[in-house]
Amino acid sequence: MTFDKEKILQYCNQVSKNTLMQTLGIEYTDAGEDFLVATMPVNPSVHQPMGLLHGGASVALAESVGSAASMLYVNSELSEVRGIEISANHLKAKRDGIVTATAKIVHKGRSIHLWEIRITDEKNALISLCKLTNMILPKRKSGDK
Repeated sequence: MTFDKEKILQYCNQVSKNTLMQTLGIEYTDAGEDFLVATMPVNPSVHQPMGLLHGGASVALAESVGSAASMLYVNSELSEVRGIEISANHLKAKRDGIVTATAKIVHKGRSIHLWEIRITDEKNALISLCKLTNMILPKRKSGDK
């Protein structure tokens, strides 16, 4: 399969419509053979009560970009991706602006993918460092539970 950055970004942004990703304003902005990048605006819709970026919103961004990145490595007609574990260290507060999540592959097995996701601000300061494990499953046939 030939790598086509524009098709990948268009696909990721298209399938995000009417999902949590759209609700949070997540947009996929860059892709490579071993990484995927998405941004999210920081505004009151993703704040916790103290007016800071909610850690859960950061985790949702990390899982969104890491899960979408796993889809780059699988045949979506045969396989499905499921996030099975995520951890996050929130290192710096953020009140407004934009955060950027970059998912880079750490381990690409047949059934498990491990991603490191770095969430940074406009000055490239590290906001959160996340680790996501995805399981690759055979796609269920229609009617399977």
